[in-house]
Amino acid sequence: MTLLAFIFLLAFLPAESASSRYLPKAASNHVFGPRQVYGLLKGSVTVKCFYPPTSVNRHDRKYWCKESATGCTTIVSTNGFTAPGYQGRVSITDYPLAKNFQINMTGLTEAEEGTYQCGVGINGRGLSHKVSLDVSEGPHVPEGAELFYVKLHSTLTVSCSFGPDYADIRKYLCKMEKSGCQNVVDTYHQFGEDYVGRVLPSIEGTPGSFSVVITQMGWEDSGLYVCGAGFYGESGESKELDVHVYEETKVPQGKPTIFGVKGSSVTFECRYEPLRKSSVKYWCKWRQNGCAKIIDNNGFVSPLYEGRVAMYNNPHNNTYTVILNQLKNSDSGYYWCMTEEEKEQQSSTELKIIDGQPGLEGKKEVEAQVGSRVDLTCSYPCKYYSYQKYWCKWNNTGCILMPSSDQRQPGTDVTCDTDNKTVILSFDSVAKTDQGWYWCGVKRNGLFGETMAVYLEVTGGELQDKGRQGLSCSSGLHVEGGFIPKGKSYSDAGVRSAAASESSDPSHGPNKLVLILSPIGAVLLVLVVAFAIFKYRQIKRSDLVSVGSYRTNISMSDFESVKEYSASNNACVQESQETQMGGDEFITTAAPPESAAETKKAKRSSKEDADLAYSAFLLTSSGIAQGGPGGDNAAPDGPPPNWEGQI
Repeated sequence: MTLLAFIFLLAFLPAESASSRYLPKAASNHVFGPRQVYGLLKGSVTVKCFYPPTSVNRHDRKYWCKESATGCTTIVSTNGFTAPGYQGRVSITDYPLAKNFQINMTGLTEAEEGTYQCGVGINGRGLSHKVSLDVSEGPHVPEGAELFYVKLHSTLTVSCSFGPDYADIRKYLCKMEKSGCQNVVDTYHQFGEDYVGRVLPSIEGTPGSFSVVITQMGWEDSGLYVCGAGFYGESGESKELDVHVYEETKVPQGKPTIFGVKGSSVTFECRYEPLRKSSVKYWCKWRQNGCAKIIDNNGFVSPLYEGRVAMYNNPHNNTYTVILNQLKNSDSGYYWCMTEEEKEQQSSTELKIIDGQPGLEGKKEVEAQVGSRVDLTCSYPCKYYSYQKYWCKWNNTGCILMPSSDQRQPGTDVTCDTDNKTVILSFDSVAKTDQGWYWCGVKRNGLFGETMAVYLEVTGGELQDKGRQGLSCSSGLHVEGGFIPKGKSYSDAGVRSAAASESSDPSHGPNKLVLILSPIGAVLLVLVVAFAIFKYRQIKRSDLVSVGSYRTNISMSDFESVKEYSASNNACVQESQETQMGGDEFITTAAPPESAAETKKAKRSSKEDADLAYSAFLLTSSGIAQGGPGGDNAAPDGPPPNWEGQI
């Protein structure tokens, strides 16, 4: 009894696992063509049959035969044979580059209705496809299904046009199943369960037109589809699409799903067929309403992915590689490898983010002062011990390799566990141009592996003199910030040193305004005082002075008070000091206390008072000129003008 049960189970096991061990029927029947064709009486019909583009198939015999009770009788073949009664009416043409051959029949009769086969090789050997021919009197002939012959894991692009009357009507694509026509996608962005992430619909420029791209075509995608406007079986128009998937084993296929660790990186490989050298290749993230471009080979990078994504083209094997790092949960989804050519192979890959520990570790943000030394470090685990390590500087067209040093210790006695597994990118004197994104990565056998991104921010040096710090009160003219050559103003000589600190000192702009207005105010004050003294001499002993349209009483005591106030404008001038004028330079002499007291008691003449007032004014303006913020006012090249005899 036990033996019978075991035999019973074995009988069912092969049938259960057949779907995984054997190719589906669509794959084993390599020749593909229309199921049904229609022709008018005395009219013509064209049949197109596809075959896999192997070397044997390209050079083998192609034929067209009609089925009968005794077999399949050849009507025409590429060996030059044409059956009697069909000469001049039937032809067969092979198109190896297009992977198909076409049969053309003219002068159709009712007797030519029936079932035919288009095939490769010898009749009845299995590489054939059945086609039913229907001949009618018309006047209208039903439209046959449009044929699509698609490689396994490649892309299907279909386009349907229904005219401007259907511009605002729902468009759809569905696949015929036993239970009805199952929705693939429609213009309401409703997707079939098996097509999420690998179907992209779009409305074409022509009103009423609709196109769909399906990537990663599998065996199960073979079959009959319906493209329509409205609702299937209810209203609107529709057309049939017959899709056949075949295998081309020479083309390696990418992974449909990849997993990335949060905070780490992933690498996508995109394959293409170079129909044009100038074809734009790009990588985008699938959305229900389109595909958002992330990067292309012309230098475009989405601002949201700056410093995170890079593309490398490998023309020798018709691939390009895309690396995405700094992974986060929101990066989960479907990513498409695209080209601007509709006939190019497109592909889609699902990215799933998982928790884990990134292999490469280091500080992700580094800040450094201009001119300082900076080391960017990247630690790697033992699994990358034999990999090639590198540092590169990221830009929107790729990542430029930088010289770096691996800290591995030489010697046979050094093991991975005890070794210093760190690669360093060093800057002896970092410059502002060094600011940006840097990647640490590993690669082996030319294939890129994990990467880690670091942002280096370079800031300007601090200002050496802010305000009037450490003001020196030594005798003579002293300017903070260094020696100023004769004939050069302080502001001119300090342009180079100030340029570096100007951007980092927010108060520098307002100080410039003060420095500009101070000399102007001093000149105006000189004119006012000179005019006042001139009028004073005219009026002699009268204290009434007219300045422009303004009349006021100016007492000589007011001029006397200027000397008192001038001491607070220059921190280096003492109360017991007076300034002599008219010489070749400023000479400061100390007055004895006794002479100072006698001077106050002595009665001054009007000229002496005027000279004293002007001396006090010059002392005041000199203090303003030297005491401005940062010391940026211009120093005089020569002695002050001699006012003797000019007032």
